[in-house]
Amino acid sequence: MKCSKLWGFVVVPCGRYASYPTPSPLRFLSSAAPQPSLPMGGVPDQNPKPNQSHAKDESYLQSVIPKRIALFESLKAQQISHRQSLPNDLIKITLPDGTVKEGKKWISSPFDIAKEISKSLASNALISQVNGILWDMSRPLEGDCELKLFTFDSDEGRDTFWHSSAHILGQSLEMCYGCKLCIGPCTTRGEGFYYDAFYGDLGLSEDHFKQIESGAMKAVSEKQPFERIEVTRQQALEIFSENNFKIEIINELPEDKTITVYRCGPLVDLCRGPHIPNTSFVKAFACLKASSAYWRGSKDRESLQRVYGISYPDSKRLKEYLTQLEEAKKYDHRILGAKQELFFCHPLSPGSWFFLPHGTRIYNKLMEFIRNQYRERGYQEVLSPNMYNMQLWETSGHAANYKENMFVFEIEKQEFGLKPMNCPGHCLMFEHRVRSYRELPLRLADFGVLHRNEASGALTGLTRVRRFQQDDAHIFCRESQIKDEVRGVLNFISYTYDVFGFTFDLKLSTRPEKFLGDPETWEKAEAALTEALNEFGKPWQINEGDGAFYGPKIDISVSDALNRKFQCATLQLDFQLPSRFNLSYSAEDEAKRERPVMIHRAILGSVERIFAILLEHYKGKWPFWLSPRQAIVCPVSEKSQPYALEVRDQIHQAGYYVDVDTTDRKIQKKVREAQLAQYNFILVVGEEEANTGQVSVRVRDKADHRVMSIADLLDHFKEEVAAFH
Repeated sequence: MKCSKLWGFVVVPCGRYASYPTPSPLRFLSSAAPQPSLPMGGVPDQNPKPNQSHAKDESYLQSVIPKRIALFESLKAQQISHRQSLPNDLIKITLPDGTVKEGKKWISSPFDIAKEISKSLASNALISQVNGILWDMSRPLEGDCELKLFTFDSDEGRDTFWHSSAHILGQSLEMCYGCKLCIGPCTTRGEGFYYDAFYGDLGLSEDHFKQIESGAMKAVSEKQPFERIEVTRQQALEIFSENNFKIEIINELPEDKTITVYRCGPLVDLCRGPHIPNTSFVKAFACLKASSAYWRGSKDRESLQRVYGISYPDSKRLKEYLTQLEEAKKYDHRILGAKQELFFCHPLSPGSWFFLPHGTRIYNKLMEFIRNQYRERGYQEVLSPNMYNMQLWETSGHAANYKENMFVFEIEKQEFGLKPMNCPGHCLMFEHRVRSYRELPLRLADFGVLHRNEASGALTGLTRVRRFQQDDAHIFCRESQIKDEVRGVLNFISYTYDVFGFTFDLKLSTRPEKFLGDPETWEKAEAALTEALNEFGKPWQINEGDGAFYGPKIDISVSDALNRKFQCATLQLDFQLPSRFNLSYSAEDEAKRERPVMIHRAILGSVERIFAILLEHYKGKWPFWLSPRQAIVCPVSEKSQPYALEVRDQIHQAGYYVDVDTTDRKIQKKVREAQLAQYNFILVVGEEEANTGQVSVRVRDKADHRVMSIADLLDHFKEEVAAFH
């Protein structure tokens, strides 16, 4: 089957036209790339089924694409004509270093300014920011402004690059298969993009990738510019009248929303943008995976096909990324978890994992680590109910905004819901008696079980589940205490991630376009977060307008040993929940009541998710302090078994996880099996060791060994645990 010469496009939630939550599947995965789809047992299928053939609808493409292009070009000509009639006053463009450039209103573009600075910058700049708003490089400036330029090495540049690459992917998909394009964002994980489309009965697989990539690279070779126009709601409905998915999105856009449409070669679609200058910037492109998805994430809606992709400005980086993916596949937590007998999933309880004895050891050790820190850092652990009357969720706002993600049921003709988060329950705890300013800050921590009704297609190993626990805590404090509390949480995060061997990045997300509360309160909170970040001393970036509607937040992304990024910790200010629950405390003047500020924070995040990330981060080789198999005693012969059992008992009594190999295998075989099972210490005992009360100690990944007394060995174990080795 050959691709048609016509082309097509996609709505990209990076541009935030999709008015419903668009989960990034990569966010659900702990590996660097999308993983193969799973059978119910949770282990990747090594033998994917072949795909059926599919005949595309040529008449649909030949009627729809030319129509869209004609409408686009007509509107573009009108807008260019109007722009040319406007006065071209001189404007001042201020660069980040304070340099001021002159330009002409409605004529000069960021690209023109980049050319004045250097040819290299003009050749590599992908996107600009004008007065804090991301802006196409070719879009004319509309007045005096502050201008920033971004290349691929910035988050803004990469996100735009992958956003535009999703369009290129969409072109190939539509024209090769005649599908109806739906949405295609760059991923929230910051690694590539995906594209959802409706294909009828077609199921895509890796067998289609060569054809898809060929179509995408054809678009790249044509150096198609990304062009932008603004349209009315009626014009948008006319352009996309044949695509019911786009019509649905358009009809749900706010009345005052500026609607924009982009064209890329013969591709036209609804998109807020912005985009890279043209397709030729994408030098390397690859498809990663194909899977199914539901429109709007609802199992009751149309079944779509999703294709994941990755792209780079040069082939070297693509090769490095694909090599990294192959490396990551070896350490998929679902495969390692099965090999090490840590956990499993059963079809009778999808999305809720069984932790076997060795997995439970790790799970409990992670919570014990956090609990020990709670004692040192002034947190108080609490227990709260698993289910509440829906009145609670109506007060908190979750009934209106989150109910579809909850497990809801009826008890005695009243509606109840399993809790998806702890914060409303903690508000009830704060509220249940009169509070004084002397009690603040009040730090309530809760490991309670949470349930979220995730779509079955979104469930992915331990990283996307329906039942989980968090190291969840909420800090109730005064406005004047925000800075110190935030700094304390940042220190907690830094300490924890240093123990795990993670590095992390920080971003301050500020007041969004739609927010609750008054601007003055937001400004105070943002100033407190800024001061806390500055005093913390680690570099950070500002993420304008990306805060939650109820308060600013600090986004923390960690990088593991395979250089993959994850978001585990959270740190968010909340002015709204205390208000919704009418929380207050008595101030110094007891007659005066004041409203607390609430800080939502988690360090590990979901224990299940951090478990999966750590398993892959350590490549299955758990450090001694966290290991479920810390030591094994291997007797050389049957004569040494009684002493081996004595050694086992002494180590067990000291509080460590220890086994003994009493099989009749030769000692070399015992040692090798122990190494493969990832025991940290292998203790060989023979007649000589039995006579001297010692053990021959071998470390998991080292060939050498040394003889130690039991007392010295236990001291060494204690030192290893204390150092988190």
